[in-house]
Amino acid sequence: MPFHPKSRLAQLLKAPVRPGTVQWIGLRLERRGEIVAADDAHLSPEIGLIGDHYQGRSGNRHLTLIGQEDIHAIASFLGVSVQAHALRRNVVTSGINLLALKDKRFRLGKAVLEYTGECHPCSRMEEIFGVGGYNAVRGRGGITARVIEGGRFRVGDRLIVEGDETQLT
Repeated sequence: MPFHPKSRLAQLLKAPVRPGTVQWIGLRLERRGEIVAADDAHLSPEIGLIGDHYQGRSGNRHLTLIGQEDIHAIASFLGVSVQAHALRRNVVTSGINLLALKDKRFRLGKAVLEYTGECHPCSRMEEIFGVGGYNAVRGRGGITARVIEGGRFRVGDRLIVEGDETQLT
């Protein structure tokens, strides 16, 4: 049941989101292939992340993002160290709860993206991490986004919600 648009919860959901920072970028060159770390990448509204094997496939999944904080939680659940590439996401951020981007557009370097959904774990998590791998990632797998305006972004760039820039200075 939707809540009243003037309720306190509605106001909180519209509140500014503190910016995050890009910590890592990875390209999946081929299906089930290795993830290649990159210092920067280019996004296109027509095809998504240029150089990634998903490019051109789905307008709702141009890019996948996961928070470093979620990677730490997954590692804690598994009792092992977890490297970014093992989760098969394109971007690792820090300092931002990516789920707070729901129904929002955000800037990543020169590109503008739009939240399209949660990024659920795939069966490979069990393959990569062993028994319990899939469940360790559940609810912590990050988000998917589509590109609205293309552009380049780099490790170290900030992730900023469109419209929040002036409210967070």
